[in-house]
Amino acid sequence: MTENRSSSTGPQPAESPASAAVVGCGVIGAAWAARFRLHGVSVKAYDPSPEAERIVDEVAANAVAAWEDLGLPARLAPIEFCDSIEAAVADVELVQESVPEVLTLKQSTLATIDNATSADALIGSSTSGLLCTEMAADLAHPERLVVAHPFNPVYLLPLVEVVGGKATAAATIERAMSVYRGLGMKPLHIKVEIDAHIADRLLEAVWRESLWLVNDGVATTEEIDDAIRYGFGLRWAQMGLFETYRIAGGEGGFGHFIRQFGPALSWPWTKLMDVPDLTDELVDRLESQSDEQSGAYSVRELERIRDRNLAAMMRALEENQWGAGQTVAEMRDRLGG
Repeated sequence: MTENRSSSTGPQPAESPASAAVVGCGVIGAAWAARFRLHGVSVKAYDPSPEAERIVDEVAANAVAAWEDLGLPARLAPIEFCDSIEAAVADVELVQESVPEVLTLKQSTLATIDNATSADALIGSSTSGLLCTEMAADLAHPERLVVAHPFNPVYLLPLVEVVGGKATAAATIERAMSVYRGLGMKPLHIKVEIDAHIADRLLEAVWRESLWLVNDGVATTEEIDDAIRYGFGLRWAQMGLFETYRIAGGEGGFGHFIRQFGPALSWPWTKLMDVPDLTDELVDRLESQSDEQSGAYSVRELERIRDRNLAAMMRALEENQWGAGQTVAEMRDRLGG
């Protein structure tokens, strides 16, 4: 019997924008541009790097291949590269800012965007950890700014964390949720503004412990990755953490699990609240082990391997009407394929 998880609140509003701008075209910005274009949204882009257009083109090619793996129509709407932020953001419905994680740079970039956009444009920042309130400090219209933090590859993974600041209007949150749903995403409204939001705080806990394991000579980068990808990572991909542990409690459910295993969390084996010094020796060891593990592939080859695997898992989840597969099914209904 196929299990199906549907929202208890019924269908949610979803409407993709007619036009969008991407400011900052690195790994995240280029992937945002690809997702927009695959949904038929024309894009204007700005990035001062001379490599920006090449990166955007290469990422778009990967995105098209990934959507073909999903069996979705992979037609790209046009993109126009502009000579300034002002030219890129004029007369668009959505601006997605994806410049580097430097607060002063975010503030100045967002202020430029705020001054140059139409009054009803929605502004989303891709920040992975900065606070919306702090980024909005210099804005004339802070009520229309949200954090919209995606996950790489943005054109394939559906999650986007939506966080408002103290001045963000409730209507802006509602609109952002609708717009990102219209782009085939799973927007998660984080109601409490907190550094690093939710997902990155979880990721960084695993990341810190992994650095200690390498630092202390317990494991290599490949052994740690094997522990994740052959084990709990597969469970997390479709059930997350709490639902996985509910099953681990057997017929007693989550209550039985937490009463049995919860006390172990206080045992003195973890270093989750501390970080090893990133000495030259540790950095060299991490780099050497990573090269040994994956150096036979170029970055673009690794991206395609990643995307093919993700697409195959998402197709399987779609068949079971579960997790990230539900966003694929919704996009298939909307886009055909």
